[in-house]
Order: sequence, then C-alpha cells, then structure tokens
Amino acid sequence: MRSVVVRRETKETDIEISLDLDGTGRHEISTGIGFLDHMLSHVAVHGLFDLGVRARGDLQIDAHHTVEDVAIVLGQAFDQALAGRGGIVRIGSAYVPMDEALAFVAVDLSGRPYAVAEMAWKSPLVGTIPVTLVAHFFESFAVASRANVHARVPYGRDAHHMAEALFKAFGRALADAVRIEPRRGGAVPSTKGTI
Repeated sequence: MRSVVVRRETKETDIEISLDLDGTGRHEISTGIGFLDHMLSHVAVHGLFDLGVRARGDLQIDAHHTVEDVAIVLGQAFDQALAGRGGIVRIGSAYVPMDEALAFVAVDLSGRPYAVAEMAWKSPLVGTIPVTLVAHFFESFAVASRANVHARVPYGRDAHHMAEALFKAFGRALADAVRIEPRRGGAVPSTKGTI
C-alpha cells in the first residue's frame, strides 16, 4: 500500500526510483556513482525500505546533477508513498557512530521543507563525490519530500566514516518517522489536522 515508482527525466538525468516503505531492506541501486550507491544502500538496509534506484546522468561533466536529482526523486517517492501522512509517527531521529565519527539525523515529515546540514569535512571528496554535495543531497531531499531534515556530524576524521554514519542515521530516522502508530487510528499527526 505504501509503495511507489517515480521517474524524472531531464536533459541532464534520467532517474527512476521504486520505494516500499514497509520493506525488508532489499535494494538494487545503480547511479553510475559507486559511493552514492553505497550510501543509498545504507538508507535501505537501516531503514528497512525496499529501494530500487536506476539513474543515468551527465557524469562526463561531474556528479552534481546526478546526486541532486537522485535526492529529488527519492524525496518525491517518500512524499508520494506517504500520501496524506495519516497514522504515521511523523518525527524520527537517530545517532549513529562509525569508528571515530558520529552522525545525527532528525526528520519531521511536517509538510514544511527545511534542511540544516552541519558537517566539517577534512578532505574535498568522499569517494568520488565533492563533500559539498552531501549537504546538498539532504537539502534537495527535504524540499522534494516536504520534510524538515537536520543532519549533523559533530566530529570525525575519515570522510567515508562520516558519510556512512550520516546515511545510516538518515535511514533509521526515516524508518521511525514513517512508521505507522496504531494508537493514532489513521489520524494525521498534527494539531492542525492536516499536513
């Protein structure tokens, strides 16, 4: 019931994402950017989402359009799969350590897009991705999913560990936020009565 397929095609990218919010963590991801595939697999596994991502982008230029548009389509998929957002917990957060790094992500599926991304990188790249695109991923996802997303790495040395902890925390925070709360009886989790 809470599964969708979303496709977005532009002159820069062609992306199709399938998402089942009530999955088991199965994933098949191919973006042409190995590190992005690795990070998205963590979202699926730690969020228990079934996730399929197929992306072709203008990687001969750089990774920007592909990373940005994958985040947009993933956000659209969450937004559509949640429909009116009735019955969900709505808010989730998680701390995840990875060796010397610690990451924190909080998500509110409030209908109000906003992102805060705070991370101090020690290198210009993580994998083959410019580190600036990590924050931009969360910003693009927040707008497309109509969610409030706060992503922080308070400390860490290794860029891979920092990013991996961040995406694991993202998956776990999303898992909590999209979970159905039976006591809600399908009601929208807002004093306004709508999201």
